[in-house]
Amino acid sequence: MKYDKVKQELLTNQKTWVITGVAGFIGSNLAEQLLKLNQKVVGLDNFATGHKHNLDHIKNSVSQGQWANFAFTEGDITDYKTCIEITKNVDIVLHQAALGSVPRSIDNPINSNASNVSGFLNMLTASKDNGVKRFVYASSSSVYGDSAELPKVESRTGNLLSPYAVTKYVNELYMGVFYKCYGFESIGLRYFNVFGKRQDPNGAYAAVMPKWISQMLNGEDVYINGDGETSRDFTYIDNVIQANILAGTTTNPLSFAKAYNTAAGGREALNNLFHAIRNELEAKLPDLKIKDAIYRDFRAGDIRHSNANIDSAKELLGYEPTHTLEQGLKESIQWYINDIKGVE
Repeated sequence: MKYDKVKQELLTNQKTWVITGVAGFIGSNLAEQLLKLNQKVVGLDNFATGHKHNLDHIKNSVSQGQWANFAFTEGDITDYKTCIEITKNVDIVLHQAALGSVPRSIDNPINSNASNVSGFLNMLTASKDNGVKRFVYASSSSVYGDSAELPKVESRTGNLLSPYAVTKYVNELYMGVFYKCYGFESIGLRYFNVFGKRQDPNGAYAAVMPKWISQMLNGEDVYINGDGETSRDFTYIDNVIQANILAGTTTNPLSFAKAYNTAAGGREALNNLFHAIRNELEAKLPDLKIKDAIYRDFRAGDIRHSNANIDSAKELLGYEPTHTLEQGLKESIQWYINDIKGVE
C-alpha cells in the first residue's frame, strides 16, 4: 500500500507542513498524524469554529519530542500578512480553514465568501510567493450540485445549490489558473461527509454524525431532515488524513491542478445511519434509552444523494481507503462515549 511506504519515508525525512484550521476537527487530526510521523507542523487558527481543547488533545496524543515540533499561531486567513508569515520556509500547506456548512452559507454568504474565497486566495498566493512546494486544500462534494449521476465523477458536476458550493468551486478554478499561470502545484480534495473523533457535535451547523451520537448519548431528540432516504458517502477521518498526506507528497506530475473525490466509495441512507448508530450505542451501553427519530422538512441547499467514484484518487495519488463506514462508526462512537460519558 502506497500510504504505508509514504509514512515510513516521512519518519526519517522531516518536512515542514502548515495546517490552517489546525484547531478544527480535520486539521487537528492531520496535525496529530504528522507529528506522530516526526514532521514539523505549523498550525494556524482563529478559533471561529475550531477549539483550543483540540490542541490539548493533540499534545496528549503525541510524545514530548513530537510536540516540540509543533508551533501555533492564532490568526485569520483573511489577513494577508498572517498568510505570508505562516508560509515562510514551508514545504507543504494543508489548507483546511474555512467556514463550513451549507446552511451557514445560506444564512450568511458574505462571511462564507470572505473566508472560503478571499482567505483561500490569500493562502494560495502567499504559498506561491514564498516558494511552498505543494498546496493541498479542502474542496467539497457540494460542487456536484444537482447532478443526479451516481457515483459522482470529478469531471461531471451539476448546477450549484448553495453559496458554500460556489466558494469551493471557485477554489478549484483558482487552482487551475495558478497552475497555468505560475506552474504552482496544488491539489484539491473533495471531501464527502467526513466524520470521526473530535468532530464538534454542538451548534446550529454541526454535522449529522456527531450531533446524532451526542443526542442519543444524552437522551435528547434526534431529528431527520426529509424522509430519511437522503444518502451520503460517509468518510472516516483516517481516509481523509491519508488523502492529504498522499497529495502533499506525490511526485506524479499528472496529479497536479486536479480535485479528487475523497471518500469511502459507498452510500448510506440517513434512516439506516440512525439505526446503525442506535444499535452500536445500545450494544455498548445496554441501559441507554434512545428515542425514536423525529422527521421534519427537507433542508434547503442539500444534495439528495452523494456517492463518490474514487478511481481517480486511486490511480493518480495511490489512495486506498482503510476504513469503511462501519469500521469508522465503531471507532467514533467509542471516542464519543469516552468523551461525553467518561466511560473507558
